[in-house]
Amino acid sequence: MSTSSTRLGEFESYLRYERGSSEHTIRAYVGDVRALVTFAGARRLSIAEIDLAVLRAWLAESTRRGAARTTIARQVSSVKTFCTWAAREGVMPHDAATRLQAPRAHRTLPAVLSPDQARSVMTGPARPDTAPPETDVTAGVSAGRSAQTPIMLRDRAILEILYATGIRVGELCGLDLDDVDDGRRVVRVIGKGDKQRTVPYGAPAGAALDAWRARGRPLLAGPTSGTALLLGAKGGRLDPRMARSVVHAATRAVEGAPEIGPHGLRHSAATHLLEGGADLRVVQELLGHSSLATTQLYTHVGVERLRAVHRQAHPRA
Repeated sequence: MSTSSTRLGEFESYLRYERGSSEHTIRAYVGDVRALVTFAGARRLSIAEIDLAVLRAWLAESTRRGAARTTIARQVSSVKTFCTWAAREGVMPHDAATRLQAPRAHRTLPAVLSPDQARSVMTGPARPDTAPPETDVTAGVSAGRSAQTPIMLRDRAILEILYATGIRVGELCGLDLDDVDDGRRVVRVIGKGDKQRTVPYGAPAGAALDAWRARGRPLLAGPTSGTALLLGAKGGRLDPRMARSVVHAATRAVEGAPEIGPHGLRHSAATHLLEGGADLRVVQELLGHSSLATTQLYTHVGVERLRAVHRQAHPRA
């Protein structure tokens, strides 16, 4: 194994075990740093010889190839994290990225459901045309043929929990049975950086959870299920990709609604909470945002809706 491969492996371990980064972040950061190391290697430079000029040249090359501003911003974050780690570990003589700056990313307003659209999406799993292409092996029929199959009960629980709590899809798939407190109607979530938080859910999500645990999960559970709350068709812990397909199918089936994934449901939940009068810092806590500025993005969605109504209704708009 080459020295650079060894360092990349060590950096990956640092992200996973010390920083507690998500798998998505780990893949993105390691991929970015690997590209940087390849860029430097093509110029006969080792990791220790990477300096600010090399970093800027690499980012300029990404820009010339058409990388979006958001991609460049992430690459800057990746290499700044790597260089800080490398300097601490003695892999680099100093932190080469100290003065590296990211471009200001254009923040676009996220697509969100209206409350009525969200209500329609929540009933989606009961209808055959919203079912994702997954087979309910225990029932021996397509998941779309019956609203009472384990897969359909699970899909309703997925949608209700995501919208009720605003948790991330990775957090949803990581839930265990004992993370649900039925008495207080809350779930215990392990978020980014292994930070734990408690998030409440409402009666509809509680009913969907009850139905799934009583009539769905026992039929899918097997040797690989462990304590996972949500399961795939073969009994293992639910994969985030399947959760995404469930949400996309359900939103696609609602006429006029934007087709969104789990993150769109998270946006919708936050927006509806704020429009309903929830305090911004409470929503920050519920979503697990480390910065209030991240949560403030959702206030802009509310403002845009107010402006749209004003344009339509005010005589001097």
